[in-house]
Amino acid sequence: MDGHVLVAHQPAYLPWPGYFSRLLGAEELVLLDHVQFAERGWQNRNHIRGNAGPVRLTVPVRRHFGQSIADTRIADGSWAGRHWRSLAQTYARAPYWPDLRETLDAVYRTPWTHLAGLNEALLRVMLDAFGLPLPMVRTSELAPAGWQTDMLIDLCRKRSATRLRVGTGAPAYLDFGRLAEHAITVEVATYSHPEYGTAPGWRPGLSALDLLLHEGPNALSILRAGARTETKAVAL
Repeated sequence: MDGHVLVAHQPAYLPWPGYFSRLLGAEELVLLDHVQFAERGWQNRNHIRGNAGPVRLTVPVRRHFGQSIADTRIADGSWAGRHWRSLAQTYARAPYWPDLRETLDAVYRTPWTHLAGLNEALLRVMLDAFGLPLPMVRTSELAPAGWQTDMLIDLCRKRSATRLRVGTGAPAYLDFGRLAEHAITVEVATYSHPEYGTAPGWRPGLSALDLLLHEGPNALSILRAGARTETKAVAL
């Protein structure tokens, strides 16, 4: 599959548009769920719009040192009702809330036990709403070897990928020389959030659900407008 691009992301909760912008032109999303769960990260929290500023929604989880995202269990079921009420109150008047209300309601009514399952279900809703119906595969099922650069090289091999698309933080730990030795081209993706809509309370960094509920079919073009990808040149 010549030219196949690998995009590997940790499964985040209601992620921001930049998360999805890296998937433009990709064939699938590889969910890095075998890696360690990060305290105070984006795996179990994100922001939605609020009258006095962004409102943070956090899924409570049971914490054990060194646990993977795949093994991270949700602490209790009371969070779902709170999050659903926050979403409904915030977005009831958003133009495209009726389009996603029933699908989202079904997700929040499901008695999730593990964070990764919840996040994958919400990612599926959001990908479909963007018109990006990409398949998803978990690294806990692929069992890649190694760590950091070596792990990504192995994932590229397993997924027949010749291009690796990463975010702006990845160059700090990637070994570009090793990637080049394996004929893997590195693309660094950035995202500059375009402002959209006329409703008050917009801020950069809100969950992409905000974009979808306010812009509907136009959300994908706004996503594309803010996305940039630069190929990293490496001399061997």
